[in-house]
Amino acid sequence: MEKTVALQMRGITKKFGHVTANHNVDLDVYQGEILAILGENGCGKTTLMNMIAGIYFPDEGKIIMNGEEVVIRSPKDAFDHRIGMIHQHFKLVDLFTAAENIVLGVREDDGYDLKNVNNRVSVIAEKYGFNIDPKKKVYDMSVSEKQTVEIIKVLYRGADILILDEPTAVLTPQEIEKLFNVLRRMKADGKSIIIITHKLNEVLEVSDRVAILRKGEHIATVNTGETNEGVLTEMMVGKKVSLNIDRTVPVDPCPRLEVKNLNCVNEEGVKVLKNVSFTANGGEILGIAGIAGSGQRELLEAISGLQVLENGEIIFHNPKKDKPVTFFHKSMKKVIELGKQGAFHDTKGNPVSFDGMHTSRIRKFVESGEVLFNDDETVSLRDKTPLQIRELGVRLSFVPEDRLGMGLVGSMGITDNMMLRSYRKGPAGFLDRKKPKALADEIISSLEVVTPGTNTPVRRLSGGNVQKVLVGREIAFTPKVLMAAYPVRGLDINSSYTIYHLLNKQKENGVAVIFVGEDLDVLLELCDRILVMNSGAVTGIVDARTATKEEIGLLMTKTDLNGKEKAE
Repeated sequence: MEKTVALQMRGITKKFGHVTANHNVDLDVYQGEILAILGENGCGKTTLMNMIAGIYFPDEGKIIMNGEEVVIRSPKDAFDHRIGMIHQHFKLVDLFTAAENIVLGVREDDGYDLKNVNNRVSVIAEKYGFNIDPKKKVYDMSVSEKQTVEIIKVLYRGADILILDEPTAVLTPQEIEKLFNVLRRMKADGKSIIIITHKLNEVLEVSDRVAILRKGEHIATVNTGETNEGVLTEMMVGKKVSLNIDRTVPVDPCPRLEVKNLNCVNEEGVKVLKNVSFTANGGEILGIAGIAGSGQRELLEAISGLQVLENGEIIFHNPKKDKPVTFFHKSMKKVIELGKQGAFHDTKGNPVSFDGMHTSRIRKFVESGEVLFNDDETVSLRDKTPLQIRELGVRLSFVPEDRLGMGLVGSMGITDNMMLRSYRKGPAGFLDRKKPKALADEIISSLEVVTPGTNTPVRRLSGGNVQKVLVGREIAFTPKVLMAAYPVRGLDINSSYTIYHLLNKQKENGVAVIFVGEDLDVLLELCDRILVMNSGAVTGIVDARTATKEEIGLLMTKTDLNGKEKAE
């Protein structure tokens, strides 16, 4: 049966100054299909969709619907042509109910009757399989409920073409499956669904066709059933890319960061961390999973000295190289006392006890050099500012969720952002720019950062390139603990795997890596253990090699806040 074309784009070109975001793009969208849009960061996916949604206007080309050219200069024009876009960051009024948000901005001929609005919302929800209470306030909703409000909002306005930007980024596996079922029902009803996403497994599961963009140009559109992840990645990047995360078994993992009964209250008096306890080991990657807003950000900020704690302990372990016990040979009383505490071992790592040995024999044994002492230094990080933590000699790196608001200064170039880590090291009144410039050049080269130069303000770079600069700078600090919050959010598949390999390299170097992620497939493939949070508390710690997505998904919604580590 011949497909009916819902929308056509012909020769679409969009420029921002000297930068061409889209060039001569031709694209067809059919009725009753799910079309996925794939491409690397900065390839023009969102820009292209924003022109359909009325946020941007094309410099060249035309948009055709029902055989006639249409002009879309605003989101209102888009709605007039039955086109609606659901953005990744929701645009809702927290104090309003679902129904009030849905009808907001809609001109009703008979005035606003919330009872009728509630009934219409319920009819739409029942038709497509949504689960929503029209009278519920937005501030009481989960992330998936808020997304449901956004989707119903465009359906209420009569949209037949829906554009979803990264719709699964903050959902649990169970919620993703529910969303896919809803999308399939809308497709069966003749709706056209366009999805922007970086998750290839989801593309293959739910879409009918995949359109690939590369450097602003439309490379090809393929049938989903006739392709695979490797082919799609090669088309996106222009070369073959390995999609394997080579997770190694941790070698001699040792405690590096210990968190005990951490409690934290935010400025509004809400408890955002509740008795959080865990240990991050050097030489392993500890993943943190949870629905957005479950306390992940506050936890990392508390460790790095950016949150005031109510109570609890944060202890950094700094294992030093084993020393001969002759270090204590002038104080045999101290040696004997430490020996009773199990502080000594032989050259093969076996514990050494001095029980029953005469002092003279102990002295002779110690002076032989066959007894070693593990000089493990511990430092409390509680109530320490980031500068105080650094002055204590603790090498702690933090890649925050807010790239430009907290991680980098948008108005500064890459070189100057490198100097944020080192400017205090130079002589008073003088700045050494040579080393930061060399580091900036190295990061641009090794991470393939697309930028006109090292002095270009980072706010002018794409989100993916900004993230590469931030991650590269923090890793260059040679940390002992590396905390990364959503380091691949918004990155294309090629850039994401570059970051995964960098984190694995840090793990092999003995660094304790704490990785907050939203893609459970990646967490299970990359991490050694996964800590799951809900409502500011730990609901479980599982072995990533044996756990399943369904198990983690249940822990993400678990109400029992006494999470225990699952026995291996």
